[in-house]
Amino acid sequence: MPKPGPQGPTDIRLRKILDETLVAPHWPDGFAMRCFEPADALPLHALLSEVFDNGADGPFDEWWPRISGDAEFDPALCFLVIDAKGRLAAAALCWTSAFVKDLAVHPEARGKGIGEALMWQAFAAFRDRGAAHVDLKTDTVENAAAVRLYERLGMRPVAWEG
Repeated sequence: MPKPGPQGPTDIRLRKILDETLVAPHWPDGFAMRCFEPADALPLHALLSEVFDNGADGPFDEWWPRISGDAEFDPALCFLVIDAKGRLAAAALCWTSAFVKDLAVHPEARGKGIGEALMWQAFAAFRDRGAAHVDLKTDTVENAAAVRLYERLGMRPVAWEG
């Protein structure tokens, strides 16, 4: 069972059923997706710290051992989007239980379809691994734009228990 974390009053769990409606991700010009490599840990932490109000959930020296040591961490399920200058523009950090732990797009890279492409990438990766669905947790107030994206992608609310 995925570890969605504590639920706040405006949090919601969303699910995408992995069926024939999946489409291939489309990466905007100047952006390329690749999987995580060890040298990406610090830039990933910096991106999460910049994008999320609560940061990356602690300083790097506490965050990285917790993430990399988690039984559900798989570098092949951490999708990074690199811009034309070689900078980390976005990331989707997923757990092996078909749970999108973090989806982060740098403010300068927003509005280009990168978040949508990352989600299609995650859906395809989990379908290829035999998952029936993908879940995530988000805040309906603080992340209203993200909720609209997830709903456009066919994600629907489900009970916290999954």
